[in-house]
Amino acid sequence: MSNKWIRKGVKVVVIAGNEKGQVGNVLARDGDRIVIEGLNIRKKHVKPKQRMQPGIVEMEGPMHISNVSLCDEDGKPLKLKVKIGKEGKKELIFVKAGKEIIYRDVKKKKN
Repeated sequence: MSNKWIRKGVKVVVIAGNEKGQVGNVLARDGDRIVIEGLNIRKKHVKPKQRMQPGIVEMEGPMHISNVSLCDEDGKPLKLKVKIGKEGKKELIFVKAGKEIIYRDVKKKKN
């Protein structure tokens, strides 16, 4: 499966690393690294600045996109396929229990 379908706001499951098996929503994506809500927690030491308190702040760290996979409502990883629907639009589908289920439509790129 190509990881280009993973974008902000989708539900993913971690398939490798310390957080294996955990499910969360994607908060941000920058190239081949993503930040997942509540996973890969890191501690950052913050210096005192104007209007900011010094201390140790916990925040989500980035994770490589190859360590995650899109998942369904149950948290099981999906393998997506692109098919042309009845109206001529491209759709992302996955197969569950022998039935093809539409995941979402594929949007055209803006030039």
